[in-house]
Amino acid sequence: MYNVNYLIKILIPLLLIFSPIYSQKVNPENIEIIRDNYGVPHVYSKTDKELAYGLAWVHSEDDFKTIQEAYLAGNSLLSKHIGLRGAPVDFLAQLIQSDEVIDSLFNTIDKDFIDIVDGYAQGINRYAELNPNEVLVKKLFPITPKKMLKYSFLQLFISSEGDRAVRAIFENDFEKLNFQRRNELGSNLFSFSTKKTKNGETYMAVNTHQPLDGPTSWYEVHLESEEGTSIIGATFAGAPCILTGSNKNLAWTHTVNRPDKTDVYQLEMVKNSKIKYYFDDKVLKLKKYRGKAFIKILGIPIKVSKKYYSSVYGPTLKNKTGFFSVRTGSLHKVRALEQWWKMNKAKNFKEFYSILEMNEIPGYNIGYADKGDNIFYISNGLIPKRNDKYKWTGVLPGNTSETLWTEYYETSELPQVINPESGYIYNANHSPFKSTSLDENPNPKDFATNMGFETFDNNRSTRIFELVESYDAIDYEAFKTIKYDNKFPIPFNYNFMNVNNIMEMNPNNYPEISDILEQIQKWDRVTDANSTGAGAYAMFYYTLADKYFYKSYYDRNFSKSLIADCLKEVKNRMIKHFKTTSVKLGDFQKLVRGSKEIPIFGMPDVITAMNASKYKDGKVQVTHGESYIQLVKFSSKGTEIESVISYGTSDHKDSPHYNDQMDIYSKFQTKKMSFDRNYVIKNAKKTYNPE
Repeated sequence: MYNVNYLIKILIPLLLIFSPIYSQKVNPENIEIIRDNYGVPHVYSKTDKELAYGLAWVHSEDDFKTIQEAYLAGNSLLSKHIGLRGAPVDFLAQLIQSDEVIDSLFNTIDKDFIDIVDGYAQGINRYAELNPNEVLVKKLFPITPKKMLKYSFLQLFISSEGDRAVRAIFENDFEKLNFQRRNELGSNLFSFSTKKTKNGETYMAVNTHQPLDGPTSWYEVHLESEEGTSIIGATFAGAPCILTGSNKNLAWTHTVNRPDKTDVYQLEMVKNSKIKYYFDDKVLKLKKYRGKAFIKILGIPIKVSKKYYSSVYGPTLKNKTGFFSVRTGSLHKVRALEQWWKMNKAKNFKEFYSILEMNEIPGYNIGYADKGDNIFYISNGLIPKRNDKYKWTGVLPGNTSETLWTEYYETSELPQVINPESGYIYNANHSPFKSTSLDENPNPKDFATNMGFETFDNNRSTRIFELVESYDAIDYEAFKTIKYDNKFPIPFNYNFMNVNNIMEMNPNNYPEISDILEQIQKWDRVTDANSTGAGAYAMFYYTLADKYFYKSYYDRNFSKSLIADCLKEVKNRMIKHFKTTSVKLGDFQKLVRGSKEIPIFGMPDVITAMNASKYKDGKVQVTHGESYIQLVKFSSKGTEIESVISYGTSDHKDSPHYNDQMDIYSKFQTKKMSFDRNYVIKNAKKTYNPE
């Protein structure tokens, strides 16, 4: 008979070695949290796993609801919480078969990173255990590493525009896949080396334009462990690491890019068969599934279902004209968060670049700078190697292996710029072939056209280039001046429409709206909150976007007559809601958080971009745009950081940090962030351990 104690002594070490999901319990007493004047958490720990627990804890304290909603979406439970509105997301998570993909590829993930994810899950679960009244859907818990990864899998499919392809199939409208969408959200990045700066300093601007609230809004945090993590930056709800920011050696950030990452295929079905289709010289069968979601009737969740399929190409749906499949690189990769975590810990450019060569993050431009005076830009992504025989911008034939790509371009094969002689790199969601000085840009002829890289400029990219080139050398104040510029170029250079006719209209020919026209035509193009020209143009822009944009989907060169009709509506709105035809931008456009409402600068597609939605009394409120801003200087003093976020650290209305950064944000001001523990302690408002 075996000795039980002996067996335990032998088996536990074996579990530690061989079990990829072994969970060693985190001791919260090893984690120290320091909250500063703005409530920003500075988390210190011995290990990275403990650090992940601490990150989960502080983010849950500040916004547990959003973290849960993100995980509910990734695990097809959102409709259980919000009913019909969540059903499309739940169905999408099932359509891309996140359960099966995560299960099949889970063992490819670095075991050290699984340990990090497990630490984060422990932090979330402990918070839920101690705060059961905040739990939205009990079935979601306990959170596991796989449940966490399913949300990132869904989010990266959406960021690859897979959802857009699915929508095209549902609506049976594939023409819009070939047209540039209205895309005024955007982000900016730019870095300057000592070839462009004064005083031997290197600069980088982290300036992504995200929603100001919700699962893809930024959460700022400072993380320090004795295992080498030391980083200040921002992350999304439910992510176990920083997604953009700076460590003591380097900084990086992202902007959204739009190369061709996703394809749609129409299957050739066998006549009189519901599930058989032709592929080369074979007949194959679709795999059939049934997606489930919930609708709420009188508050009671009612389960509903919908069929979906899978082909050799990927997720498949049927509409009235046939069966269509979606294929994108994000459906075959599950290590993106692992790559971001490793980017957090990189020490130099060589190490950072080798991490990029994992090629797990399916999109996003990357801008970079470091203390060694290296600057770098790449239009990163999982770009398929496609057959030149086919046109890849529309629906593809789904009956041949010639359209079934299986390989991707390597990191070194993507458009990029390393340490240009010009001393700068930049991107504003525009062409990667316009990312530095004119004679140092990547050459589009060096890249296959079916990679689908952008070739356009926009207002922001035009203005950044114009400003940078106006300086022989840039000091830190000039760097900040560029970052906070809020002026449109002349002429307007939207990549999705042309409204320059508004500047050519003779006010005498339009007496009914002559006063509005003159305000816009005399306007200096600066989108200051106190500008009436900016106010008139903003009201014109949103009226045009809401009422006329999609009516003229195939002709974005808006005519003078259409502009005149739009301006008539603007005048009526001005008189109705503001009792005047002279309306300041800040009277029309507000930054709103709880009961706090302030005038705010910016408009879609200026460098300090703001995008707004209908609010009340004829006004709009900003919902997207300038969100987390981090300005980084590598100097003889080390890595110096200043930052600001649009609202505040907390999502709780009763917290002093719910909206305490709004005022400095609206005045183009920032707060200092530091790796110096003594500085953090000096500015500490609260120090504690998680429970």
